[in-house]
Order: sequence, then structure tokens, then C-alpha cells
Amino acid sequence: MSSDHDVVLLETVKTHRDRLRAAFLFGELSERRTANDNVRRVIGSMVLAAVLCAGCIGVSFVVDLLAQRAAAASQTQTPVAPVPTPTTAIETDTP
Repeated sequence: MSSDHDVVLLETVKTHRDRLRAAFLFGELSERRTANDNVRRVIGSMVLAAVLCAGCIGVSFVVDLLAQRAAAASQTQTPVAPVPTPTTAIETDTP
């Protein structure tokens, strides 16, 4: 039975804090508009999307940079002359 009183007390304190926070953020009750809870999700999603885009751009930049360096390194190396391949001649026995 005592746990019911505790739960009620905790819910009352939570409600009181929510009302105080809303009064502080949004002004008097007559002027107050409740903020949509999805605003946090939208802002968080936008931040996450921006971070992912920046990550993709960074990875693309690094991969392209490494490919350019590899191409430049392969051009600066001296080319090796190709080794001629021996052709096998078919020997025929002619008397």
C-alpha cells in the first residue's frame, strides 16, 4: 500500500516540474502553446542526417585522394620493358 503513495508522489512531482518548465519556456498559460514532442526527433534526425552526409563526403574524399596518389605513384615509376614470350615452334621430322 505504501508503494502506491510513492508512485502518486513521484507522478505529482513530475507533473509539477513539467508545468514549471512549460511556464518558464512558453510564458503565461494564456499565451502558452505546447511544443510538439516530435520537434526533438526532427532536430535530432536532421543533425544525424548532416553527420552522415559529412561522413560520406569525407570517405569519398579520402578514397579519391588515395586513388589519385596511387595513380601518380604508378606514373612516376619507370616502366619495365615487357619480357618477350618464347614461341614454341612445332618441329617436324623431315628426312
